[in-house]
Amino acid sequence: MSDTPYTPPKVWTWDKASGGQFASINRPIAGPTHDKDLPVGKHPLQLYSLATPNGVKVTIMLEELLAKGHTGAEYDAWLIRISEGDQFGSGFVEVNPNSKIPALMDRSGSTPVRVFESGSILFYLAEKFGEFLPTTQPARAEAMSWLFWQMGSAPYLGGGFGHFYAYAPQKWEYPINRFAMEVKRQLDVLDRRLAESEYLGGADYTIADIAVWPWYGGLVKGWNYNSGEFLSVHEYKNVIRWADQIHARPAVVRGRMVNRVTGDPAGQLRERHDASDFETKTQDKLAAE
Repeated sequence: MSDTPYTPPKVWTWDKASGGQFASINRPIAGPTHDKDLPVGKHPLQLYSLATPNGVKVTIMLEELLAKGHTGAEYDAWLIRISEGDQFGSGFVEVNPNSKIPALMDRSGSTPVRVFESGSILFYLAEKFGEFLPTTQPARAEAMSWLFWQMGSAPYLGGGFGHFYAYAPQKWEYPINRFAMEVKRQLDVLDRRLAESEYLGGADYTIADIAVWPWYGGLVKGWNYNSGEFLSVHEYKNVIRWADQIHARPAVVRGRMVNRVTGDPAGQLRERHDASDFETKTQDKLAAE
Protein backbone atom coordinates (compact mmCIF):
# COMPACT_ATOMS: atom_id res chain seq x y z
CA MET A 1 0.00 0.00 0.00
CA SER A 2 1.36 3.42 -0.97
CA ASP A 3 -1.01 5.39 1.25
CA THR A 4 0.53 7.40 4.07
CA PRO A 5 -0.78 6.12 7.44
CA TYR A 6 -2.94 8.60 9.30
CA THR A 7 -3.25 8.82 13.05
CA PRO A 8 -6.45 10.70 13.99
CA PRO A 9 -5.89 13.50 16.51
CA LYS A 10 -7.65 13.40 19.85
CA VAL A 11 -9.93 16.24 18.71
CA TRP A 12 -10.69 16.84 15.02
CA THR A 13 -10.40 20.40 13.72
CA TRP A 14 -11.44 21.80 10.35
CA ASP A 15 -8.56 22.14 7.90
CA LYS A 16 -9.75 24.61 5.29
CA ALA A 17 -6.84 23.67 3.01
CA SER A 18 -7.88 20.01 2.75
CA GLY A 19 -7.92 20.21 -1.04
CA GLY A 20 -9.97 18.44 -3.68
CA GLN A 21 -12.09 19.84 -6.50
CA PHE A 22 -15.09 20.58 -4.27
CA ALA A 23 -13.27 21.53 -1.07
CA SER A 24 -14.71 25.05 -1.15
CA ILE A 25 -18.30 23.83 -0.76
CA ASN A 26 -17.69 21.65 2.29
CA ARG A 27 -17.70 22.92 5.86
CA PRO A 28 -18.61 21.48 9.27
CA ILE A 29 -21.34 24.02 10.08
CA ALA A 30 -24.76 24.78 8.64
CA GLY A 31 -26.62 28.01 8.01
CA PRO A 32 -26.19 30.87 5.52
CA THR A 33 -22.92 32.62 4.82
CA HIS A 34 -24.47 35.67 3.17
CA ASP A 35 -27.79 37.39 2.55
CA LYS A 36 -29.31 36.72 -0.85
CA ASP A 37 -32.95 36.40 -1.80
CA LEU A 38 -33.98 33.77 -4.32
CA PRO A 39 -35.64 34.87 -7.56
CA VAL A 40 -39.26 33.89 -8.16
CA GLY A 41 -40.66 33.33 -11.64
CA LYS A 42 -44.15 33.09 -13.07
CA HIS A 43 -44.86 29.36 -12.70
CA PRO A 44 -46.35 27.43 -9.76
CA LEU A 45 -43.16 25.46 -9.21
CA GLN A 46 -39.86 27.18 -8.53
CA LEU A 47 -36.79 24.95 -8.76
CA TYR A 48 -33.34 25.98 -7.55
CA SER A 49 -30.80 23.52 -8.83
CA LEU A 50 -27.82 22.44 -10.90
CA ALA A 51 -27.58 19.54 -13.37
CA THR A 52 -25.75 17.15 -11.08
CA PRO A 53 -27.25 13.63 -10.91
CA ASN A 54 -29.42 14.73 -7.99
CA GLY A 55 -30.58 17.87 -9.77
CA VAL A 56 -31.32 16.04 -13.01
CA LYS A 57 -33.76 13.73 -11.24
CA VAL A 58 -36.17 16.60 -10.64
CA THR A 59 -35.95 18.27 -14.04
CA ILE A 60 -36.56 14.90 -15.70
CA MET A 61 -39.59 14.36 -13.45
CA LEU A 62 -41.01 17.78 -14.28
CA GLU A 63 -40.48 17.33 -18.01
CA GLU A 64 -42.11 13.89 -17.84
CA LEU A 65 -45.12 15.38 -16.08
CA LEU A 66 -45.43 18.11 -18.68
CA ALA A 67 -45.16 15.51 -21.44
CA LYS A 68 -48.19 13.79 -19.89
CA GLY A 69 -50.17 17.02 -20.12
CA HIS A 70 -49.94 18.25 -16.52
CA THR A 71 -49.82 22.00 -17.07
CA GLY A 72 -49.59 22.53 -13.32
CA ALA A 73 -46.08 21.11 -13.50
CA GLU A 74 -44.81 24.17 -15.38
CA TYR A 75 -41.73 25.43 -13.63
CA ASP A 76 -38.95 27.97 -13.47
CA ALA A 77 -35.51 26.39 -13.03
CA TRP A 78 -33.03 28.80 -11.49
CA LEU A 79 -29.32 28.03 -11.64
CA ILE A 80 -27.55 27.48 -8.32
CA ARG A 81 -23.80 27.54 -8.82
CA ILE A 82 -22.57 25.39 -5.96
CA SER A 83 -18.92 26.06 -6.75
CA GLU A 84 -19.62 29.74 -6.05
CA GLY A 85 -21.53 29.10 -2.83
CA ASP A 86 -25.03 30.05 -4.04
CA GLN A 87 -26.44 27.27 -1.85
CA PHE A 88 -25.27 29.12 1.25
CA GLY A 89 -27.31 32.25 0.53
CA SER A 90 -30.00 33.06 3.07
CA GLY A 91 -32.85 32.55 0.61
CA PHE A 92 -31.65 29.12 -0.43
CA VAL A 93 -31.10 28.02 3.16
CA GLU A 94 -34.71 29.00 3.93
CA VAL A 95 -35.84 26.52 1.27
CA ASN A 96 -33.28 23.85 2.15
CA PRO A 97 -31.58 24.12 5.55
CA ASN A 98 -29.19 21.39 4.38
CA SER A 99 -27.75 23.71 1.68
CA LYS A 100 -27.84 21.08 -1.06
CA ILE A 101 -29.44 21.16 -4.48
CA PRO A 102 -32.13 20.59 -5.62
CA ALA A 103 -34.68 22.61 -3.68
CA LEU A 104 -38.28 23.22 -4.71
CA MET A 105 -40.91 25.77 -3.75
CA ASP A 106 -44.49 24.92 -4.66
CA ARG A 107 -46.43 28.19 -4.87
CA SER A 108 -49.57 26.71 -6.41
CA GLY A 109 -51.56 26.96 -3.16
CA SER A 110 -52.36 29.72 -0.68
CA THR A 111 -49.35 28.73 1.43
CA PRO A 112 -46.02 28.02 -0.29
CA VAL A 113 -44.61 24.56 0.37
CA ARG A 114 -40.89 23.94 0.50
CA VAL A 115 -39.57 20.51 -0.49
CA PHE A 116 -35.94 19.47 -0.26
CA GLU A 117 -33.91 16.31 -0.86
CA SER A 118 -34.27 14.88 -4.34
CA GLY A 119 -36.08 11.69 -3.34
CA SER A 120 -38.58 13.68 -1.32
CA ILE A 121 -39.19 16.01 -4.27
CA LEU A 122 -39.84 13.07 -6.60
CA PHE A 123 -42.27 11.53 -4.14
CA TYR A 124 -44.01 14.87 -3.56
CA LEU A 125 -44.50 15.45 -7.29
CA ALA A 126 -45.63 11.87 -7.89
CA GLU A 127 -48.27 12.23 -5.17
CA LYS A 128 -49.31 15.71 -6.30
CA PHE A 129 -49.91 14.73 -9.93
CA GLY A 130 -50.72 11.04 -9.52
CA GLU A 131 -48.01 9.86 -11.90
CA PHE A 132 -44.97 7.57 -11.95
CA LEU A 133 -45.80 5.86 -8.66
CA PRO A 134 -48.15 2.87 -8.43
CA THR A 135 -51.13 3.26 -6.12
CA THR A 136 -51.58 -0.43 -5.35
CA GLN A 137 -49.42 -3.06 -3.69
CA PRO A 138 -47.03 -4.73 -4.19
CA ALA A 139 -46.00 -2.49 -7.10
CA ARG A 140 -45.95 0.63 -4.93
CA ALA A 141 -43.72 -0.96 -2.30
CA GLU A 142 -41.33 -2.23 -4.98
CA ALA A 143 -40.96 1.21 -6.54
CA MET A 144 -40.48 2.86 -3.15
CA SER A 145 -37.88 0.27 -2.15
CA TRP A 146 -35.79 1.01 -5.22
CA LEU A 147 -36.20 4.74 -4.66
CA PHE A 148 -34.81 4.40 -1.16
CA TRP A 149 -32.15 1.98 -2.41
CA GLN A 150 -30.80 4.87 -4.46
CA MET A 151 -30.83 7.21 -1.46
CA GLY A 152 -28.70 4.78 0.52
CA SER A 153 -26.44 3.58 -2.29
CA ALA A 154 -25.50 6.65 -4.32
CA PRO A 155 -23.37 8.27 -1.56
CA TYR A 156 -20.97 5.35 -1.96
CA LEU A 157 -20.85 6.03 -5.69
CA GLY A 158 -20.58 9.84 -5.53
CA GLY A 159 -19.04 10.84 -2.24
CA GLY A 160 -17.08 7.61 -2.03
CA PHE A 161 -15.88 6.30 -5.39
CA GLY A 162 -16.39 9.49 -7.39
CA HIS A 163 -14.55 11.63 -4.87
CA PHE A 164 -11.49 9.43 -4.45
CA TYR A 165 -11.28 8.33 -8.10
CA ALA A 166 -11.94 11.68 -9.80
CA TYR A 167 -11.84 14.63 -7.42
CA ALA A 168 -9.48 14.02 -4.48
CA PRO A 169 -6.18 15.94 -4.62
CA GLN A 170 -4.30 12.63 -4.77
CA LYS A 171 -5.29 9.08 -5.72
CA TRP A 172 -5.05 6.59 -2.85
CA GLU A 173 -5.27 2.87 -3.38
CA TYR A 174 -7.30 1.88 -0.33
CA PRO A 175 -10.36 4.16 -0.73
CA ILE A 176 -10.48 3.72 -4.52
CA ASN A 177 -10.38 -0.07 -4.21
CA ARG A 178 -12.88 -0.07 -1.34
CA PHE A 179 -15.46 2.05 -3.14
CA ALA A 180 -14.87 0.52 -6.58
CA MET A 181 -15.74 -2.84 -5.06
CA GLU A 182 -18.94 -1.42 -3.59
CA VAL A 183 -19.97 0.33 -6.82
CA LYS A 184 -19.50 -2.88 -8.80
CA ARG A 185 -21.60 -4.72 -6.22
CA GLN A 186 -24.32 -2.10 -6.66
CA LEU A 187 -24.18 -2.41 -10.45
CA ASP A 188 -24.56 -6.17 -10.03
CA VAL A 189 -27.61 -5.61 -7.80
CA LEU A 190 -29.17 -3.46 -10.53
CA ASP A 191 -28.17 -5.82 -13.32
CA ARG A 192 -29.78 -8.80 -11.61
CA ARG A 193 -32.99 -6.86 -11.00
CA LEU A 194 -33.13 -5.59 -14.57
CA ALA A 195 -32.59 -9.10 -15.91
CA GLU A 196 -36.01 -10.00 -14.53
CA SER A 197 -37.85 -6.70 -14.93
CA GLU A 198 -38.06 -4.04 -17.62
CA TYR A 199 -37.87 -1.26 -15.05
CA LEU A 200 -36.75 -1.23 -11.43
CA GLY A 201 -40.26 -1.16 -10.00
CA GLY A 202 -41.63 -3.69 -12.45
CA ALA A 203 -43.27 -3.31 -15.85
CA ASP A 204 -43.81 0.45 -15.50
CA TYR A 205 -41.42 3.41 -15.50
CA THR A 206 -41.54 5.09 -12.07
CA ILE A 207 -39.79 7.58 -9.84
CA ALA A 208 -37.44 4.73 -8.90
CA ASP A 209 -36.02 4.77 -12.44
CA ILE A 210 -35.96 8.57 -12.49
CA ALA A 211 -33.95 8.58 -9.25
CA VAL A 212 -31.49 5.82 -10.13
CA TRP A 213 -30.87 6.62 -13.80
CA PRO A 214 -28.87 9.88 -13.46
CA TRP A 215 -26.39 8.12 -11.15
CA TYR A 216 -26.06 4.60 -12.50
CA GLY A 217 -27.32 5.17 -16.02
CA GLY A 218 -24.87 8.05 -16.22
CA LEU A 219 -22.13 5.75 -15.00
CA VAL A 220 -22.62 3.11 -17.69
CA LYS A 221 -23.22 5.78 -20.35
CA GLY A 222 -19.79 7.26 -19.56
CA TRP A 223 -20.98 10.61 -18.19
CA ASN A 224 -19.98 10.13 -14.54
CA TYR A 225 -16.30 10.16 -13.53
CA ASN A 226 -14.97 8.82 -16.86
CA SER A 227 -14.55 5.47 -15.15
CA GLY A 228 -16.31 3.05 -17.49
CA GLU A 229 -13.21 1.10 -18.47
CA PHE A 230 -11.90 1.05 -14.90
CA LEU A 231 -15.18 -0.42 -13.61
CA SER A 232 -15.76 -2.65 -16.67
CA VAL A 233 -19.28 -1.31 -17.01
CA HIS A 234 -19.74 -3.26 -20.27
CA GLU A 235 -20.32 -6.32 -18.07
CA TYR A 236 -23.69 -4.99 -16.88
CA LYS A 237 -25.69 -5.54 -20.05
CA ASN A 238 -29.11 -5.25 -18.41
CA VAL A 239 -28.19 -1.91 -16.83
CA ILE A 240 -26.96 -0.69 -20.23
CA ARG A 241 -30.23 -1.78 -21.89
CA TRP A 242 -32.24 0.06 -19.24
CA ALA A 243 -30.00 3.14 -19.39
CA ASP A 244 -30.34 3.39 -23.17
CA GLN A 245 -34.11 2.88 -23.00
CA ILE A 246 -34.55 5.75 -20.56
CA HIS A 247 -32.10 7.99 -22.37
CA ALA A 248 -34.27 7.70 -25.50
CA ARG A 249 -37.22 9.37 -23.77
CA PRO A 250 -37.66 12.97 -25.05
CA ALA A 251 -38.47 14.26 -21.54
CA VAL A 252 -35.22 12.78 -20.26
CA VAL A 253 -33.25 14.50 -23.00
CA ARG A 254 -34.84 17.81 -22.06
CA GLY A 255 -34.45 17.25 -18.33
CA ARG A 256 -30.73 16.58 -18.67
CA MET A 257 -30.25 19.96 -20.37
CA VAL A 258 -31.80 22.10 -17.65
CA ASN A 259 -29.37 23.93 -15.33
CA ARG A 260 -26.42 22.30 -17.12
CA VAL A 261 -23.22 24.36 -17.25
CA THR A 262 -20.72 21.75 -18.48
CA GLY A 263 -20.17 19.75 -21.64
CA ASP A 264 -21.39 20.55 -25.13
CA PRO A 265 -23.09 23.98 -25.13
CA ALA A 266 -25.79 22.52 -27.37
CA GLY A 267 -26.80 20.35 -24.43
CA GLN A 268 -27.03 23.20 -21.94
CA LEU A 269 -30.07 25.20 -20.89
CA ARG A 270 -28.72 27.08 -17.93
CA GLU A 271 -32.09 28.38 -16.81
CA ARG A 272 -35.51 27.23 -17.91
CA HIS A 273 -38.53 29.53 -17.63
CA ASP A 274 -40.71 28.31 -20.47
CA ALA A 275 -41.00 25.22 -22.64
CA SER A 276 -39.99 27.32 -25.63
CA ASP A 277 -36.56 27.89 -24.06
CA PHE A 278 -35.47 24.53 -25.46
CA GLU A 279 -36.00 25.85 -28.97
CA THR A 280 -35.17 29.56 -28.69
CA LYS A 281 -32.50 29.25 -25.97
CA THR A 282 -32.03 31.74 -23.16
CA GLN A 283 -29.64 34.67 -23.23
CA ASP A 284 -27.48 32.94 -20.66
CA LYS A 285 -27.12 29.93 -22.92
CA LEU A 286 -26.44 32.02 -26.00
CA ALA A 287 -23.68 33.87 -24.17
CA ALA A 288 -22.02 30.57 -23.32
CA GLU A 289 -21.72 29.38 -26.91
